[in-house]
Amino acid sequence: MQIVRPRSESKELLIMRSINTRMNLSPSDKRYHFKLEKGYQGEQIFDQFTDKLKNDMYILKDLRFKVDNSIFQIDTLIIFQETICSCEVKNYESDYEYNPESEGFKSVSNNEDILNPLDQLKRAMILLQKLIQNYKFHIPIEGNVVFVSPEFTLYNAPLNKPIILPTQLKRFTKKLNQTPSKLNDQHRKLAELLISLHQNEPPYTQIPTYTYEGLIIGLICALCHSFTITVQGGKCVCGQCGHVEEVESAILRSVRELKLLFPDMKITTNGVYEWCKVIESKKMIRRVLKKNFIAEGMRQHRYFE
Repeated sequence: MQIVRPRSESKELLIMRSINTRMNLSPSDKRYHFKLEKGYQGEQIFDQFTDKLKNDMYILKDLRFKVDNSIFQIDTLIIFQETICSCEVKNYESDYEYNPESEGFKSVSNNEDILNPLDQLKRAMILLQKLIQNYKFHIPIEGNVVFVSPEFTLYNAPLNKPIILPTQLKRFTKKLNQTPSKLNDQHRKLAELLISLHQNEPPYTQIPTYTYEGLIIGLICALCHSFTITVQGGKCVCGQCGHVEEVESAILRSVRELKLLFPDMKITTNGVYEWCKVIESKKMIRRVLKKNFIAEGMRQHRYFE
């Protein structure tokens, strides 16, 4: 097993996580942030199973492609010798019901229809097949919708649909591990092609508008995201959860957050000092910036790249 594209939080999730801490989001924006967090947590749960696989396969995670002006995403893609397995991961909780007549899904609690994950899977498989055929790769694609939360129940679950329930996860990954597979150079080229075609930035997001002036500034805890940080010696200590972090690490984390939220902002000693708030030594901040970034400009016009 080779993981040739690991998973990481999306830029959209990181921004939503940051501004959720630093401003009052509307109820709809809070729901969207929660949805992003739940989705990423679900993918991590599935990774705990697939990362243990030992079969000869390539595993690619978090892919986004564009085919004929159509954007589609794949949570986990596994390349075997004779087939490609596409997995649509869902972290739904509570009770849902499958309607065999409409082939749709609905929430039992409020009787509302939800977007059909089988339709999402089918669309992704069709577009992926078209994509690889455009590059003269001819390998069949299989797919599964994988529900990972132990709090999920699907009533009337169909036996003839590619659905993996939480109780079937271990058997499913065992089956993947036993799939006959011996990769060659063509499989490697396919994996490299798919990585090169990945679209880094989503074409649209639901990130609300924000400004520097509208955000609460200050160093936040890396674990609980509270502002109760005090500097004790060379350590930053959270007064809420007790997490301890080296001051240098906290400064670099704050710089990354600034660059994420305001990519056009020049990183300066004074700017980082203002953003961190609780780190009183500008000399320490300047030393960390000089150590980790390239200084541009002179004196009061100096910034760091």
